[in-house]
Amino acid sequence: MIIFLREVTDEAENIFSEVVMSSKPKTPDCSPFSSAKEDAASVSYDYGTPQTKSPSYRLAYDDIDFLMRDELRSVRLQLEVLKPELAQLEHDIKATVVIFGSARIPEQSVAEKKLKKAQQALASNPDDLKLKKQVLVAQNLLDKCHYYNEARRLAKLITLEAKNLSNKLVVVTGGGPGIMEAANRGADDVGGESIGLNIVLPSEQTPNPYITPELCFQFHYFAIRKMHFLMRAIALVAFPGGFGTLDELFVTLTLIQTKKVRRVPVILFGQQFWEKIINFDALVEEGTISQGDLDLIQYAETAEEAWELILKDYTDTFN
Repeated sequence: MIIFLREVTDEAENIFSEVVMSSKPKTPDCSPFSSAKEDAASVSYDYGTPQTKSPSYRLAYDDIDFLMRDELRSVRLQLEVLKPELAQLEHDIKATVVIFGSARIPEQSVAEKKLKKAQQALASNPDDLKLKKQVLVAQNLLDKCHYYNEARRLAKLITLEAKNLSNKLVVVTGGGPGIMEAANRGADDVGGESIGLNIVLPSEQTPNPYITPELCFQFHYFAIRKMHFLMRAIALVAFPGGFGTLDELFVTLTLIQTKKVRRVPVILFGQQFWEKIINFDALVEEGTISQGDLDLIQYAETAEEAWELILKDYTDTFN
Protein backbone atom coordinates (compact mmCIF):
# COMPACT_ATOMS: atom_id res chain seq x y z
CA MET A 1 0.00 0.00 0.00
CA ILE A 2 1.35 3.38 -1.00
CA ILE A 3 1.02 6.19 1.52
CA PHE A 4 2.71 9.37 0.38
CA LEU A 5 2.55 11.43 3.57
CA ARG A 6 2.02 9.75 6.93
CA GLU A 7 4.85 10.59 9.34
CA VAL A 8 3.12 13.18 11.50
CA THR A 9 3.71 11.74 14.99
CA ASP A 10 5.37 8.58 16.31
CA GLU A 11 2.10 7.48 17.86
CA ALA A 12 0.25 7.99 14.59
CA GLU A 13 2.91 5.93 12.82
CA ASN A 14 2.39 3.05 15.23
CA ILE A 15 -1.37 3.23 14.84
CA PHE A 16 -1.00 3.28 11.07
CA SER A 17 1.13 0.13 11.12
CA GLU A 18 -1.47 -1.65 13.21
CA VAL A 19 -4.17 -0.62 10.75
CA VAL A 20 -2.26 -2.04 7.80
CA MET A 21 -1.68 -5.34 9.57
CA SER A 22 -5.30 -5.70 10.62
CA SER A 23 -7.12 -4.33 7.58
CA LYS A 24 -7.19 -7.49 5.46
CA PRO A 25 -10.74 -8.81 5.08
CA LYS A 26 -11.56 -11.80 7.27
CA THR A 27 -13.80 -14.64 6.22
CA PRO A 28 -16.67 -15.65 8.53
CA ASP A 29 -14.89 -18.93 9.34
CA CYS A 30 -11.54 -17.45 10.32
CA SER A 31 -12.36 -17.33 14.05
CA PRO A 32 -14.25 -19.71 16.35
CA PHE A 33 -15.43 -16.79 18.47
CA SER A 34 -18.62 -14.80 18.05
CA SER A 35 -18.05 -11.29 16.73
CA ALA A 36 -18.36 -8.14 18.79
CA LYS A 37 -21.28 -7.09 16.62
CA GLU A 38 -23.09 -10.36 17.26
CA ASP A 39 -22.61 -10.10 21.02
CA ALA A 40 -23.76 -6.49 21.10
CA ALA A 41 -26.92 -7.47 19.21
CA SER A 42 -27.74 -10.47 21.38
CA VAL A 43 -26.86 -9.23 24.87
CA SER A 44 -29.64 -8.15 27.19
CA TYR A 45 -29.14 -5.43 29.78
CA ASP A 46 -32.53 -5.80 31.42
CA TYR A 47 -32.87 -8.89 33.55
CA GLY A 48 -34.59 -6.86 36.25
CA THR A 49 -31.76 -7.11 38.76
CA PRO A 50 -29.63 -4.34 40.27
CA GLN A 51 -26.55 -5.98 38.79
CA THR A 52 -27.73 -5.98 35.18
CA LYS A 53 -29.14 -2.46 35.49
CA SER A 54 -25.79 -1.10 36.58
CA PRO A 55 -23.74 0.74 33.89
CA SER A 56 -20.77 -1.43 34.82
CA TYR A 57 -22.57 -4.43 33.29
CA ARG A 58 -22.64 -2.96 29.79
CA LEU A 59 -20.14 -4.19 27.19
CA ALA A 60 -17.30 -1.67 27.24
CA TYR A 61 -17.50 -0.94 23.50
CA ASP A 62 -21.30 -0.64 23.74
CA ASP A 63 -21.18 1.87 26.58
CA ILE A 64 -21.22 5.42 25.19
CA ASP A 65 -20.82 7.07 28.58
CA PHE A 66 -17.70 4.98 29.19
CA LEU A 67 -16.22 5.81 25.77
CA MET A 68 -16.76 9.54 26.41
CA ARG A 69 -14.71 9.59 29.61
CA ASP A 70 -11.59 11.79 29.66
CA GLU A 71 -9.48 8.72 30.38
CA LEU A 72 -10.58 7.23 27.03
CA ARG A 73 -9.26 10.14 24.96
CA SER A 74 -6.40 8.04 23.58
CA VAL A 75 -8.91 5.41 22.42
CA ARG A 76 -11.06 8.05 20.72
CA LEU A 77 -7.98 9.43 18.98
CA GLN A 78 -7.22 5.96 17.62
CA LEU A 79 -10.80 5.51 16.47
CA GLU A 80 -10.65 8.78 14.52
CA VAL A 81 -7.50 7.54 12.82
CA LEU A 82 -8.91 4.11 12.08
CA LYS A 83 -12.41 4.80 10.80
CA PRO A 84 -11.48 7.03 7.81
CA GLU A 85 -8.34 4.98 7.20
CA LEU A 86 -10.20 1.71 6.81
CA ALA A 87 -12.88 3.28 4.62
CA GLN A 88 -10.27 4.70 2.25
CA LEU A 89 -8.44 1.39 2.12
CA GLU A 90 -11.69 -0.30 1.16
CA HIS A 91 -12.13 2.26 -1.65
CA ASP A 92 -8.52 1.70 -2.82
CA ILE A 93 -7.63 5.38 -2.32
CA LYS A 94 -3.86 5.75 -2.31
CA ALA A 95 -3.30 9.33 -3.48
CA THR A 96 -5.18 12.59 -2.99
CA VAL A 97 -5.05 16.25 -3.94
CA VAL A 98 -6.07 18.44 -1.02
CA ILE A 99 -8.03 21.58 -1.88
CA PHE A 100 -8.39 24.24 0.81
CA GLY A 101 -10.24 27.55 0.67
CA SER A 102 -12.81 29.78 2.27
CA ALA A 103 -16.21 28.42 3.21
CA ARG A 104 -17.53 31.95 2.57
CA ILE A 105 -16.81 32.22 -1.15
CA PRO A 106 -20.00 31.03 -2.87
CA GLU A 107 -20.93 30.62 -6.50
CA GLN A 108 -21.76 33.83 -8.32
CA SER A 109 -25.56 33.70 -8.13
CA VAL A 110 -25.47 33.37 -4.34
CA ALA A 111 -22.93 36.18 -3.98
CA GLU A 112 -25.01 38.47 -6.18
CA LYS A 113 -28.06 37.93 -3.97
CA LYS A 114 -26.06 38.72 -0.83
CA LEU A 115 -24.71 41.91 -2.35
CA LYS A 116 -28.15 43.03 -3.48
CA LYS A 117 -29.56 42.42 -0.01
CA ALA A 118 -26.74 44.41 1.60
CA GLN A 119 -27.20 47.27 -0.86
CA GLN A 120 -30.93 47.41 -0.16
CA ALA A 121 -30.30 47.56 3.58
CA LEU A 122 -27.81 50.40 3.08
CA ALA A 123 -30.20 52.30 0.83
CA SER A 124 -32.70 52.50 3.68
CA ASN A 125 -30.04 53.81 6.07
CA PRO A 126 -27.19 55.32 3.98
CA ASP A 127 -25.21 56.70 6.94
CA ASP A 128 -24.89 53.40 8.78
CA LEU A 129 -21.17 52.50 8.87
CA LYS A 130 -21.87 48.87 9.68
CA LEU A 131 -24.11 48.51 6.64
CA LYS A 132 -21.48 50.20 4.45
CA LYS A 133 -18.94 47.63 5.60
CA GLN A 134 -21.37 44.80 4.86
CA VAL A 135 -21.74 46.09 1.29
CA LEU A 136 -17.96 46.25 0.91
CA VAL A 137 -17.52 42.69 2.18
CA ALA A 138 -20.33 41.40 -0.05
CA GLN A 139 -18.73 43.09 -3.06
CA ASN A 140 -15.32 41.60 -2.25
CA LEU A 141 -16.82 38.12 -1.99
CA LEU A 142 -18.58 38.60 -5.32
CA ASP A 143 -15.24 39.56 -6.84
CA LYS A 144 -13.81 36.26 -5.60
CA CYS A 145 -16.53 34.05 -7.11
CA HIS A 146 -14.24 33.11 -9.98
CA TYR A 147 -12.25 31.11 -7.42
CA TYR A 148 -15.33 28.95 -6.84
CA ASN A 149 -15.46 28.29 -10.57
CA GLU A 150 -11.73 27.53 -10.77
CA ALA A 151 -11.86 25.16 -7.78
CA ARG A 152 -14.72 23.32 -9.43
CA ARG A 153 -12.85 23.18 -12.75
CA LEU A 154 -9.65 22.01 -11.08
CA ALA A 155 -11.38 19.14 -9.27
CA LYS A 156 -13.10 18.15 -12.48
CA LEU A 157 -9.78 18.23 -14.33
CA ILE A 158 -8.00 16.18 -11.66
CA THR A 159 -10.75 13.58 -11.60
CA LEU A 160 -10.82 13.20 -15.38
CA GLU A 161 -7.07 13.28 -16.01
CA ALA A 162 -6.26 10.98 -13.09
CA LYS A 163 -7.80 8.11 -15.02
CA ASN A 164 -4.63 8.12 -17.14
CA LEU A 165 -2.31 7.87 -14.12
CA SER A 166 -0.99 4.70 -12.51
CA ASN A 167 -2.55 5.50 -9.14
CA LYS A 168 -6.13 6.47 -8.39
CA LEU A 169 -6.16 10.20 -7.54
CA VAL A 170 -9.01 11.61 -5.47
CA VAL A 171 -9.87 15.17 -4.40
CA VAL A 172 -10.22 15.80 -0.65
CA THR A 173 -11.67 18.90 1.02
CA GLY A 174 -12.81 20.05 4.43
CA GLY A 175 -16.33 19.02 3.43
CA GLY A 176 -18.09 22.34 3.96
CA PRO A 177 -19.50 25.07 1.70
CA GLY A 178 -17.71 27.63 -0.48
CA ILE A 179 -14.45 26.52 -2.10
CA MET A 180 -14.78 23.09 -0.47
CA GLU A 181 -18.20 22.61 -2.03
CA ALA A 182 -16.86 23.72 -5.39
CA ALA A 183 -14.08 21.11 -5.35
CA ASN A 184 -16.35 18.24 -4.32
CA ARG A 185 -18.84 19.45 -6.92
CA GLY A 186 -16.25 19.38 -9.69
CA ALA A 187 -15.44 15.74 -8.99
CA ASP A 188 -19.14 14.93 -8.85
CA ASP A 189 -19.71 16.68 -12.19
CA VAL A 190 -17.78 13.92 -13.94
CA GLY A 191 -19.00 11.03 -11.81
CA GLY A 192 -15.87 10.80 -9.68
CA GLU A 193 -15.35 10.10 -6.01
CA SER A 194 -14.28 12.83 -3.59
CA ILE A 195 -13.62 12.99 0.12
CA GLY A 196 -14.95 15.41 2.73
CA LEU A 197 -13.28 15.72 6.14
CA ASN A 198 -15.83 17.59 8.21
CA ILE A 199 -15.33 18.63 11.81
CA VAL A 200 -17.70 19.45 14.66
CA LEU A 201 -17.86 23.24 15.06
CA PRO A 202 -19.83 25.58 17.36
CA SER A 203 -21.80 26.67 14.30
CA GLU A 204 -22.81 23.32 12.83
CA GLN A 205 -21.12 22.60 9.50
CA THR A 206 -23.36 20.53 7.26
CA PRO A 207 -21.50 18.41 4.69
CA ASN A 208 -21.96 19.75 1.19
CA PRO A 209 -24.11 17.51 -1.03
CA TYR A 210 -21.34 16.67 -3.54
CA ILE A 211 -19.12 14.53 -1.30
CA THR A 212 -19.19 10.80 -2.01
CA PRO A 213 -21.43 9.61 0.88
CA GLU A 214 -19.18 6.68 1.80
CA LEU A 215 -16.21 9.08 1.98
CA CYS A 216 -17.88 11.77 4.08
CA PHE A 217 -16.24 11.79 7.52
CA GLN A 218 -16.66 13.84 10.66
CA PHE A 219 -13.96 14.56 13.24
CA HIS A 220 -13.79 15.80 16.79
CA TYR A 221 -10.00 16.27 16.90
CA PHE A 222 -8.43 18.86 14.61
CA ALA A 223 -5.05 17.11 14.90
CA ILE A 224 -6.36 13.82 13.51
CA ARG A 225 -8.21 15.62 10.74
CA LYS A 226 -4.98 17.38 9.74
CA MET A 227 -3.22 14.03 9.72
CA HIS A 228 -5.79 12.56 7.35
CA PHE A 229 -5.44 15.55 5.02
CA LEU A 230 -1.75 14.74 4.63
CA MET A 231 -1.54 10.96 4.77
CA ARG A 232 -2.16 10.44 1.05
CA ALA A 233 -1.58 13.94 -0.33
CA ILE A 234 0.53 14.37 -3.43
CA ALA A 235 -0.29 18.10 -3.59
CA LEU A 236 -2.08 20.84 -1.68
CA VAL A 237 -3.92 23.70 -3.36
CA ALA A 238 -4.90 26.65 -1.17
CA PHE A 239 -7.49 29.05 -2.53
CA PRO A 240 -8.13 32.38 -0.77
CA GLY A 241 -9.42 31.71 2.71
CA GLY A 242 -9.39 32.67 6.37
CA PHE A 243 -8.05 31.24 9.61
CA GLY A 244 -8.82 27.62 8.71
CA THR A 245 -7.11 27.84 5.33
CA LEU A 246 -4.10 29.62 6.82
CA ASP A 247 -3.91 27.02 9.58
CA GLU A 248 -3.78 24.10 7.15
CA LEU A 249 -1.36 25.96 4.88
CA PHE A 250 1.18 26.76 7.58
CA VAL A 251 0.96 23.32 9.19
CA THR A 252 1.79 21.80 5.81
CA LEU A 253 4.63 24.24 5.09
CA THR A 254 6.09 23.59 8.55
CA LEU A 255 5.99 19.83 8.12
CA ILE A 256 7.68 20.07 4.73
CA GLN A 257 10.25 22.60 5.97
CA THR A 258 11.18 20.38 8.91
CA LYS A 259 11.21 17.28 6.70
CA LYS A 260 8.50 15.56 8.72
CA VAL A 261 6.74 14.80 5.43
CA ARG A 262 7.90 14.33 1.89
CA ARG A 263 7.96 17.53 -0.12
CA VAL A 264 4.90 17.99 -2.33
CA PRO A 265 3.67 20.96 -4.35
CA VAL A 266 2.01 23.65 -2.23
CA ILE A 267 0.09 25.76 -4.70
CA LEU A 268 -1.41 29.11 -3.71
CA PHE A 269 -4.27 30.00 -6.00
CA GLY A 270 -4.49 33.73 -6.71
CA GLN A 271 -1.05 35.29 -6.21
CA GLN A 272 -2.38 38.82 -5.76
CA PHE A 273 -4.54 37.77 -2.82
CA TRP A 274 -1.79 35.86 -1.07
CA GLU A 275 0.85 38.57 -1.50
CA LYS A 276 -1.62 41.09 -0.08
CA ILE A 277 -2.32 39.18 3.13
CA ILE A 278 1.08 37.51 3.73
CA ASN A 279 4.41 39.23 3.17
CA PHE A 280 6.66 36.21 2.71
CA ASP A 281 9.57 38.41 1.59
CA ALA A 282 9.36 40.31 4.88
CA LEU A 283 9.81 37.03 6.75
CA VAL A 284 13.03 36.45 4.80
CA GLU A 285 14.23 40.01 5.46
CA GLU A 286 13.52 39.62 9.16
CA GLY A 287 15.55 36.42 9.19
CA THR A 288 12.71 34.24 10.45
CA ILE A 289 12.69 32.03 7.34
CA SER A 290 15.35 31.43 4.70
CA GLN A 291 15.23 32.47 1.07
CA GLY A 292 15.05 28.82 0.10
CA ASP A 293 11.85 28.37 2.08
CA LEU A 294 10.05 30.49 -0.49
CA ASP A 295 10.70 27.71 -3.01
CA LEU A 296 8.18 25.59 -1.13
CA ILE A 297 5.41 27.79 -2.55
CA GLN A 298 4.12 27.96 -6.11
CA TYR A 299 1.33 30.08 -7.58
CA ALA A 300 -1.46 29.41 -10.05
CA GLU A 301 -4.26 31.48 -11.53
CA THR A 302 -6.17 28.84 -13.49
CA ALA A 303 -7.15 25.22 -13.04
CA GLU A 304 -4.90 24.24 -15.94
CA GLU A 305 -1.85 25.91 -14.38
CA ALA A 306 -2.44 24.18 -11.05
CA TRP A 307 -2.92 20.78 -12.67
CA GLU A 308 0.28 21.22 -14.69
CA LEU A 309 2.25 21.87 -11.48
CA ILE A 310 0.67 18.84 -9.80
CA LEU A 311 1.24 16.57 -12.77
CA LYS A 312 4.87 17.62 -13.19
CA ASP A 313 5.72 16.74 -9.61
CA TYR A 314 3.72 13.51 -9.79
CA THR A 315 5.52 12.47 -12.98
CA ASP A 316 8.96 13.40 -11.66
CA THR A 317 8.43 11.57 -8.37
CA PHE A 318 6.51 8.43 -9.27
CA ASN A 319 7.59 7.63 -12.84
